[in-house]
Amino acid sequence: MTICEQTLSKPSDLPVYLKLAGVTMVWGGTFVAGRFLADSLSPLLAASLRFLLASVALLLFLRVARIPLLRPSARQWRQLLLLGFFGIFFYNLCFFYGLQYINASRASLIVALNPAVIGMASWLLFKERLNRAKVAGIAICIAGASMVIVSRNPQLLAGGVDAGAGAWLGDLLIFGCVLGWAVYSLFSRELNQTLGPVQTVTWSILLGTVMLWMTCIVRGEASVTAIAHLGAPQWLSLLYLGVLGSALAYIGYYDGIRKIGATRSGVFIALNPLTAVILGALLLDEPLTLAMCLGGGLILAGIFLCNKPLARAWKKGI
Repeated sequence: MTICEQTLSKPSDLPVYLKLAGVTMVWGGTFVAGRFLADSLSPLLAASLRFLLASVALLLFLRVARIPLLRPSARQWRQLLLLGFFGIFFYNLCFFYGLQYINASRASLIVALNPAVIGMASWLLFKERLNRAKVAGIAICIAGASMVIVSRNPQLLAGGVDAGAGAWLGDLLIFGCVLGWAVYSLFSRELNQTLGPVQTVTWSILLGTVMLWMTCIVRGEASVTAIAHLGAPQWLSLLYLGVLGSALAYIGYYDGIRKIGATRSGVFIALNPLTAVILGALLLDEPLTLAMCLGGGLILAGIFLCNKPLARAWKKGI
């Protein structure tokens, strides 16, 4: 039996789908949580605090669960440094500084390219098979995410925070997020199998956190005064971002990659803008339009189509 056939024969993949959907819903909520921090902390300090809390949460989890933090080999250290740099440090710098030039809706439209970039990179670098159903599913997901984002802000393509010469720099920085997340998704394969998702996420976040704080200190943005003046809503937002949006969500995402692959896991990222829109409507009284609902339907259809081989296998009783 081939690896592909073994994958198709696993009915236990359904919990993985549900877990990935839950992870994406948590990530969608980070946009709402992030708004409470926008006027309180600099972007770099906010990211540094977020991942400091994520690091503490992961270490506490390991202690309570009595799971020892394994010592990586020299090769694994190099791989973990790569993941910490691109998935935590580089991604957050590109994201937070990119938003200084373009608005969040325009940034979301670029980030929605994640499934396509992950799929193409996986095909080019690791020869992962991309059949027509996967390609069509990824394309439909991107179309659905684009419909959700554009309907939320029809003017996003016309400009951003600075619609002048800086807009192209903002686009480039946010596309850096896409590349950083692709590296974080694809180059975890070996580590997920040897160290496991919990150890891989813990070490990559620890290393990325050190990089963020070093940069924060060098730039003079590690303000004790700003931290001391944070109120309860800001601390709750940081806890949500650090514990749920980083520590637990990253473990769930890596576990999904380990079980069903980067391409099929990455396509769930298309749910991110849809979840953010729904939470915005429920918690912030933002409008929910018909176009957003249609876009959401396309996203769900694309996810199903990208994972259609498994659904077909279940119907055949494999």
